[in-house]
Amino acid sequence: MTTLAETVSDSVVITKRNLIKVKRVPDLIVFATLSPIMFVVLFRYIFGGAIGGLPPGISYAEFLLPGIFAQTVVFGSTVTGASIAEDLQKGLIDRFRSLPMSRSAVLIGRTVADLGLNVISITVMALTGYAVGWRINSSIGEAIGGFLVLLVFAFAISWLMALVGLLVRTPEVVNNASFIVIFPLTFASNAFVPLESFPAPLRAFAEWNPVSTVVQAARELFGNVPAGAPVPDVWSLQNPALYTVLWTVVILAIFVPLAVRAYLRTASR
Repeated sequence: MTTLAETVSDSVVITKRNLIKVKRVPDLIVFATLSPIMFVVLFRYIFGGAIGGLPPGISYAEFLLPGIFAQTVVFGSTVTGASIAEDLQKGLIDRFRSLPMSRSAVLIGRTVADLGLNVISITVMALTGYAVGWRINSSIGEAIGGFLVLLVFAFAISWLMALVGLLVRTPEVVNNASFIVIFPLTFASNAFVPLESFPAPLRAFAEWNPVSTVVQAARELFGNVPAGAPVPDVWSLQNPALYTVLWTVVILAIFVPLAVRAYLRTASR
């Protein structure tokens, strides 16, 4: 049985391996950065003029960007599942199994490396957003907190996707299965339009949807909620950062053990 120090050391090695792969396959970086730019520009200039019902004193750019941040990092977490499924197909997991290393290090290294990709995506989006009118109206500490909320939630979703990749084992199926789950979660939220425009049943779902609270927490921490804006009437949106942290803890508590167990079962075959 490996010690904690050995697990950390092995996880660092696997993380480096995955990041080196990104460096040697630049297509991953290209598409990881082009997609956020495309979403920011399209939503800002094509849909921005048609969206109404925004709080007074806020531009659609400031309303939009936190939603685009959340959508991109959540969709970016699907890379974890697809990459693990690809490693299974290519027999790389069998090679790891033959090495004297921590079994959980493979999953930790994968999720941490994908967290690095999300950092790159958010950086590109922030720069693009600044170019189209988005601004941070809060302190540096609050802004860092906003980015951390986004990244920590994405890290939790990566573990869910890791389990999907281990169970499905085909990158194409992982992408399709992930899309079916993540697409409604991101669009049935406050990411792109105010919740007041939703039908009552869908609005009730969106108010307790963790993606909505991630977006709301980011908006508040970035200072993109103007003074005097109406206070949400549900606990989840009144305490979005706390609600997001609770969801993050629950997701990690459930899917980290399940993913590690699935990996051990897969590696023992």
